[in-house]
Amino acid sequence: MTTAGHRSAEEIGRTATGPRPVPELGAQKAAADLSHVDTVLSNGLRLLAVRKPTVPLVELRLRIPFGGTAPLHAATAEVLAETMLTGTARRDRIEIDTELALIGGELDTVVDPERLTISGNGLATGLPTLLDVLADALTAASYVDEEVARESARLVERLAVSRTQPRVIAREALLRHVYGDHPATREVPQAADVEQVTPEAVRALHTAAVLPRGSVLVIVGDIDPERIAGDVERALAGWSSEASAVPMPGLPEVTGGDLLLVPRAGAVQSQIRLIAESLPRTDPRYAALQLANLTYGGYFSSRLVENIREDKGYTYSAHSGFEFTGTTATVGVDADTANEVTAAALLETRYELGRLTVVPPSAEEVESVRQYAVGSLLTATSSQAGLASQLAALTAAGLGTEWLAEHPERVAAVTVDEVAQAALDFFAPTRFTGVVVGDAETLAPQLTALGGVVVGEPGK
Repeated sequence: MTTAGHRSAEEIGRTATGPRPVPELGAQKAAADLSHVDTVLSNGLRLLAVRKPTVPLVELRLRIPFGGTAPLHAATAEVLAETMLTGTARRDRIEIDTELALIGGELDTVVDPERLTISGNGLATGLPTLLDVLADALTAASYVDEEVARESARLVERLAVSRTQPRVIAREALLRHVYGDHPATREVPQAADVEQVTPEAVRALHTAAVLPRGSVLVIVGDIDPERIAGDVERALAGWSSEASAVPMPGLPEVTGGDLLLVPRAGAVQSQIRLIAESLPRTDPRYAALQLANLTYGGYFSSRLVENIREDKGYTYSAHSGFEFTGTTATVGVDADTANEVTAAALLETRYELGRLTVVPPSAEEVESVRQYAVGSLLTATSSQAGLASQLAALTAAGLGTEWLAEHPERVAAVTVDEVAQAALDFFAPTRFTGVVVGDAETLAPQLTALGGVVVGEPGK
């Protein structure tokens, strides 16, 4: 029942002659022309400054290549990231926090095998302070013994918890399966390694690796890009070196093959992780491959999600997507399932890969994912923070605002046949390998019966 003067949704959706037709989607708007400066400063730092005055704030992303092959590099880098903002020669932790709070700002530091990333934000009027604190940390972080010891102890506790998480276990197992002992596999350092890290080692790593040459600073917000280049040059004048930041060694190519069943005794759920070599954003075929991936498992209405989530209820979530590392890329598929349906979920996941290659996306499917691809990109970059993060990711491949502005046009120009060819070239089941993590005693009989699955050794 509805009150007088009000109609229900069902009533609004109908006319005397039947249901109202759903309006056609409107044309996607092209990305706005972004006023920007993209230059290399005298210290070798690439600066990408973009004006987006939607709110009187500014977002900052500094990405420093941070590769290393030493046994304790991952652990030392993690401690460095945890303690870099705990004090400098000029400011202690409280003074850093206070100065940032006065401009409504913050700075955070994270590290992975590929890069050290410093993210920050604050009022646009406080950008000079934000840059001064950043420069202070880059050139004079103190890594006081007590701070290093305190943060290392906390890190050891967090790592102990992290390594019990199924998704972390599955991620590490997948990386080791495809990359062996490559540094990329050390996303989560060993707690025992962290316990060996000394303040002297952290300070030495900072001196040797926190370098401007080869790094990228992205600033987005209510700024004047032309003027900001001079401001950054002056603020970071003391951060210099003739050496260059060290990139992570290139990844070996991922080749198709058997899946590895990684034993996790007593687990009641399983993690399915597949991976295959893909295309970087710089490749002319990337737009077509992007639409093929969306059709397969890249959004909620994809074939994979409709099959193993909506139709069969094997998993709460299933997804496929790209991972970009430098100038290379992979496409991954993941799903978490209950033990009793793991084999069935893997069978359907492989089935949908095969179906995508022999029953390619229809014109209707392509148009749907085309709208989604453009719309999601525009949505993701509509905020200052989203735009800054997107541009920071693009700079890793040497790209910038031009790629972002032109990509909707590339997506719009992709044909159904090009999507079908991308599906055939990159989504054939034989191109994939991966892992299934779970209770081997329960899972092995059915998984090995499917074929293409081998059982790994416990603890490996």
